[in-house]
Amino acid sequence: MLTPPSATAVPLHKVYKYPSNAPVSIVKHSNPSLNRSNPFLKTSTPNMASNYKAAIGFSAVITLLLLPALTVGALVQEQPLVLKYHNGQLLKGRITVNLIWYGTFTPIQRSIIVDFISSLSSPSAPLPSAATWWKTTDKYKGGSSAIVVGKQFLHTPYTLGKNLKGKDLLALASKFNELNSITVVLTAKDVTVDGFCMNRCGTHGSIRRSNGARNAYIWVGNSETQCPGQCAWPFHQPIYGPQTPPLVAPNGDVGVDGMIINLATLLAGTVTNPFNNGYFQGPPTAPLEAVSACTGVFGSGSYPGYPGRVLVDKVTGASYNAHGANGRRYLVPAMWDPQTSTCKTLV
Repeated sequence: MLTPPSATAVPLHKVYKYPSNAPVSIVKHSNPSLNRSNPFLKTSTPNMASNYKAAIGFSAVITLLLLPALTVGALVQEQPLVLKYHNGQLLKGRITVNLIWYGTFTPIQRSIIVDFISSLSSPSAPLPSAATWWKTTDKYKGGSSAIVVGKQFLHTPYTLGKNLKGKDLLALASKFNELNSITVVLTAKDVTVDGFCMNRCGTHGSIRRSNGARNAYIWVGNSETQCPGQCAWPFHQPIYGPQTPPLVAPNGDVGVDGMIINLATLLAGTVTNPFNNGYFQGPPTAPLEAVSACTGVFGSGSYPGYPGRVLVDKVTGASYNAHGANGRRYLVPAMWDPQTSTCKTLV
């Protein structure tokens, strides 16, 4: 039997029928939808929602899309950002991340993403590092969340077609059902997904199986040829707002480097709010989570349309704020720090 989410769920939190041979109930929530990638908002004091068609934001099952009302900082003191803990289960301890690659990804593209996930538990990288960024999740109740790369499945024949529905994502996400794991579905640049580029860049949610166990999943799409202005900012100029020059992608791939930002947002949201009763602000149908509450912030001094001060490679001009495994560099978004009630950046 399917157990639907709240009737007030926003459109991107639909319930889809699951294959009859594996009955589950679907819970979908916060996603790094377009609200993260929108360069115009700074969600440190979120009190206003908008969509990018209104030239401001995007929503994410991360809903990366609730914006703050713009105020004059010099005149109005910014209030602390608080994500309430709703007494639910978090993902802690050793967490296996299994990857499903749907469509064509080059070996280099796959290595960029795999190296990023490995970087989250790789303390050997120089500072500032992706591992240091991830350690902020240790400050949430329950201790540390150690991410490790698990199984990978290359789904290159496009057996579900190139236009996926929500039920297709769930069918893919159901391939792995390990305890304390996250299944990540990654769709290639030539694959369209319902809601992609319209109100989300990715999603996270959970599948409840017939035995009562819940499995968390994430979906992130490659926006390179579809909507880089929405889902790969600040590596591409936005459709709306100030047309500031885009940053140079640290791994030379606008689409995949944009996916890293969305994946980072969703991973943090998944471990701190996996089943819609962890840490978040706002309604459970459209929550602001650990990273989606800090939309558009990548470095100190950020403001709507400006990602903040980040590091720049003197040779390539690439922008980054985190070192990773195998010499990789990444740009990761700010994360809410429960000890200071602020959006914490690495630089």
